[in-house]
Amino acid sequence: MQSITAHRGSSTRRNILNLRAALALAVACTGALAIAPACAADDYPNRPITMVVPYPPGGPTDIVSRLVAAEMSKTIGQNIIVDNKPGASGMIGADLVARAAPDGYTFLANASLHVINPYIYRSMRYDAFKDFTPITQLADVPLVLVVPQTSPVKTPQDLVALGKAQPLNFGSAGSASAQQLAGESFKARTGLPMQHVPYKGSAPALTDLVGGQIQFMFDSMPSATPFIKSGKLRAVAVTVARRVAEFPDVPTMAESGFPGFDISTWYGLWAPKGTPPAIAAKLAEHAAMALRQPNVISQYASMGAKPVGSTPEAFARFNAAEGEKWRGIVTAAGITPQ
Repeated sequence: MQSITAHRGSSTRRNILNLRAALALAVACTGALAIAPACAADDYPNRPITMVVPYPPGGPTDIVSRLVAAEMSKTIGQNIIVDNKPGASGMIGADLVARAAPDGYTFLANASLHVINPYIYRSMRYDAFKDFTPITQLADVPLVLVVPQTSPVKTPQDLVALGKAQPLNFGSAGSASAQQLAGESFKARTGLPMQHVPYKGSAPALTDLVGGQIQFMFDSMPSATPFIKSGKLRAVAVTVARRVAEFPDVPTMAESGFPGFDISTWYGLWAPKGTPPAIAAKLAEHAAMALRQPNVISQYASMGAKPVGSTPEAFARFNAAEGEKWRGIVTAAGITPQ
């Protein structure tokens, strides 16, 4: 009897020891899983990173993003290579990033067009909201109504008068862009026949505007400013509620007889869906550091751009809110999804 009791006691002790060992192993594994993203972020990056810009070089998204990429390369420890993949209103480059490995080595630099496209195109190869990890908002930028320097138009009302005398063509950085929607809003308010001409980015559109192939354009300040300062284009009005510091003599659209006309664009960074939160946070941190550099602040200011540098969580909320806002603008402009 004593041997049986002793055996049972020994078995019980072994079971308790085994249970303790299993619990210790579970805790260790859970801890390892918890710190895995942090470890990945500590080791990240160990090779060059690609920033995909879905527009040609020289456009506003390219200009704003390259400034940040150059500064991020200095602090993050690896080169950030800007890869321009223009076409299809930014969807070619965005699709490339959506399909990339979610390891932080490929990410997207895009404009507000990223959250506008879903309300313009019925069929897209990716979901702009579900297939990406928001990283940070880079900047908020007003649009400016520009015409060729040789144009007789000096005010928005002059443009209305010209539109009554002849058909007008206006350009944009591409279908579904904030530039197009500003033009469509102007068209809807005036009731004048105007033809939208989409381009693969602002740079080719501005070239045609200087050449007189189109009569006006609502463009982002970063790409339009050099043309304005060189005297090739005339700034007629800005599209935000207040005048911008870089061009204090240029009135707002509201001041020019179009109350409530308040349309701006913005730029941000996105990674593929599934990118570890620690890596997204690290990218956002270094982008924010870049946006605080004096040369970036001064160059952004010269283009009318306001640096932001939000967290991934804040940028995700901003994406959702902006999607709803632009859906309303698209509906008000009477644009039918293609």
